[in-house]
Amino acid sequence: MVDLVYQRDSYIRELYARVTGIEEDNVYLDRTIFHPRSGGVDHDTGYIVRDNSVYNVVFVAFDKRKNDVAHKVNDPRGLSIGDKVKLVIDWNRRYRLMRLHTAAHILAAVMYSEYGALITGGNITVDKAYDDYSLEVFDREVFVSAVKKANEIVKKDLEVKIYWLPRQEAMKIPGLVKLASRMPPDLEQLRIVEIPGVDIQADGGPHVKRTSEIGEIEIIGIVNKGRRRKRLYYTVKP
Repeated sequence: MVDLVYQRDSYIRELYARVTGIEEDNVYLDRTIFHPRSGGVDHDTGYIVRDNSVYNVVFVAFDKRKNDVAHKVNDPRGLSIGDKVKLVIDWNRRYRLMRLHTAAHILAAVMYSEYGALITGGNITVDKAYDDYSLEVFDREVFVSAVKKANEIVKKDLEVKIYWLPRQEAMKIPGLVKLASRMPPDLEQLRIVEIPGVDIQADGGPHVKRTSEIGEIEIIGIVNKGRRRKRLYYTVKP
């Protein structure tokens, strides 16, 4: 199985790897720093470099059929199985996704603790994010208050901890799952993202190391999408 290096350290920008497979425009590697589109978080982009040839990575997805990560490139000609290659991610894009992702966790924690609301949908792109919450009543002030409280947490410069726990042990943690309709993957070990005193969730995506790196969470829009789907659009400012 591919080694998901980004799960241990989301700050690694370059890494050497071996090509393990090529299918059409998809390249498979023995290890990767490229985060695939998953958990509502957009994928990384960047480059795969072999000698003097550069291959643009335009999309990254988890291939369930192969239980592997597919790196879609513009044209894989010249690459062969066994090649040693250099991986380079678009760091500006990655860091924006990291900041928005950690912000999403803090907002989810506030909405859960203050209103008992679970996430019923969401998406994080490089420019903005949105989350849907299981609220029956549409009240803009709920989100205004939640963002204010989230920004207060951001300013505390709290550590964001990453570690693994046995699934059976992890699932005993209250509030570990804040998604209304989805459980963590059926793995023996679950990756845990914890902001002590604020939030703890099972999660596989990249995050910042400290909450202060998020900057300021800013509301873009608040929309009533129907029953149990009250949507908050937001972004982060430096």
